[in-house]
This record gives sequence, C-alpha cells and structure tokens, in this order.
Amino acid sequence: MSMSLREQLLAAGLVSKKQAEQVEKQQKQKHHHHAKSGKPAQDEAAKRAAQQAQAAKAARDQELNRQRQEQAEQKARAAQVKQLIEENRLPKLETDDYFNYVDRGKVRRMSVDAQRREQIMAGTLMIVRLEGRYEVVPKDIAEKVRERSARAVVTLNQSESEAKPAEDDPYKDFVVPDDLRW
Repeated sequence: MSMSLREQLLAAGLVSKKQAEQVEKQQKQKHHHHAKSGKPAQDEAAKRAAQQAQAAKAARDQELNRQRQEQAEQKARAAQVKQLIEENRLPKLETDDYFNYVDRGKVRRMSVDAQRREQIMAGTLMIVRLEGRYEVVPKDIAEKVRERSARAVVTLNQSESEAKPAEDDPYKDFVVPDDLRW
C-alpha cells in the first residue's frame, strides 16, 4: 500500500514530525473555517448584489441623461422660436382700431389698421405668443414656429370640428362672427 505524502516526507527526513503536525492543524482550521462560513455562497451573493446595483445605477444614469438631453432640446427649440419671431415680427401699430381675438380662454386685443385686420382674417398674417407678448408674423414663419412649439401660435379661424364649446356653455348654440367689432 502506498504511503501518504506526509508519511513519505517524514520517512525521507525532509520535515520533522512537529512541522507536519502544524501544517495538518492549519489545513484543518482552514477547511473547518470555509465549511462553517459558507464563503463560496456569500461570494456569489455579493457578486449578484454588486451586479444588480451596477445595473440599477446604469439604468438611473441612462434616465438622467435622457432627461438632460430632452431639456436641452426644449431649450434649443425655445431659442429657435424666439429667434424666428423676433427676426420676422411686424412692427406694432399705434391706432385706435383694435383686433379682438381669444387666446387661452381670454379675449385679447391688438392695435391694427384695416389692411392688417384683413390680412389676419385671411390668414396671411398670424398672431404668435412670445414670453407673454403677442406679435404678428407672416404665415410661413408662423408655420415654422408651430413645428417647434404648437402652443406659441394663436389659432384664430378654427373650423367647426376644432372649436368644441364646453358642454355647460349656455351660448354654445350661438355662432359669433369672426369679423365682429367691439
């Protein structure tokens, strides 16, 4: 029968009995410690938790980047709208004749002359909203503004399908003419 490595080393005189016992004792302690702690299972659980945390952080970072990019795009569109309106707006007129229109449920009025009133009514000029002010711009510019921000353009001549009165409006059956002067 073959001898174990320990017995062979002792027989050859390469190690003393005391050294062999110390090594054996250390191996038993090491083996006993690993068996008790379940270290391989803990390592796997820690790795899984770390991977999940890393994946969650990556998803969170991706969402934040998407939001930042969206905000930057909104700022760019707003700057384009402002530039288009400021470069192409018609000068304000100072007359006693006014054009009344409805925007966001409120009646607004703008000083106009007869020619500008007709152009607005015909749709060749349009009213746009910029930082709380109302400006008049040509129709093609208003369409470019609408592409970037639909809320910036004041819609005047809505068709019957677009203009939906409130259900409880007592005057919903009465049509108001577009060219009414107040």
